[in-house]
Amino acid sequence: MHGLKKKIDLTDLKAAFSEIGYVDWHIQMSIQDQDHHDDDLDVKVAPPELKRPPLYVVVLLNDDYTPMDIVIEILQQFFAMNLDQATEVMLTVHYEGKGVAGIYPRDIAETKANQVNNYARSQGYPLLCQIEPKQ
Repeated sequence: MHGLKKKIDLTDLKAAFSEIGYVDWHIQMSIQDQDHHDDDLDVKVAPPELKRPPLYVVVLLNDDYTPMDIVIEILQQFFAMNLDQATEVMLTVHYEGKGVAGIYPRDIAETKANQVNNYARSQGYPLLCQIEPKQ
């Protein structure tokens, strides 16, 4: 089969695609170059279109029952904060009603929020952690 090669007329191929409504923008229909390329198709490879995933803010909400040291422990354990960073976020939660624990892609943000909520419940506290789209 390697020795057999069927000649393809690019004009006929383009017309056949048009009739069925299929347009492949990657195929370069260069009719002038038919003789020079032995009737092969030139394929233009499109570069991948990559963009960063949308980010979400992981937010801790204040409540009247969860002790400050538990909030600090959670921030250190789940968000890799040192004591000073965790204390600053904890005080923001305490005085402003909510505080940002981190900014992540959606999957990671949801996982961290679920981990925090499950841990708080396992310790008997109503601390609420949720995610919000980053503005």
